[in-house]
Amino acid sequence: MAQERELTCINCPLGCAVLVQMDGDKILSISGNTCKRGETYARMEVTNPTRMVTTSVPVDGSDSERMVSVKTATAVPKDLIFGVMDALSGVRVTAPVSIGDVVLANVCDTGVDIVATRNA
Repeated sequence: MAQERELTCINCPLGCAVLVQMDGDKILSISGNTCKRGETYARMEVTNPTRMVTTSVPVDGSDSERMVSVKTATAVPKDLIFGVMDALSGVRVTAPVSIGDVVLANVCDTGVDIVATRNA
């Protein structure tokens, strides 16, 4: 039995309303996107949704910064977001910290590193 999933594409500012028709796990059709990126987004979202995770962690030894912003270097599976946040809950970094420094390697065994997004 065919099912429909309505998505709003987040790959560009247009925010296209994309309709995905599926039969179980099989994608039958994708419509409503105005560019190829919308189709790619919809396909990923219904089969293997991923997200970037951003937060901040405490900095020790800095005179001016108490926290530094961090993010996943690439997207992680959506169902691991809370695990990533739990893994980061006890992380503290020591100054100096530079943009791109690895704060936590291989978070949740995903192969994805958590990196600093600013200097501290």
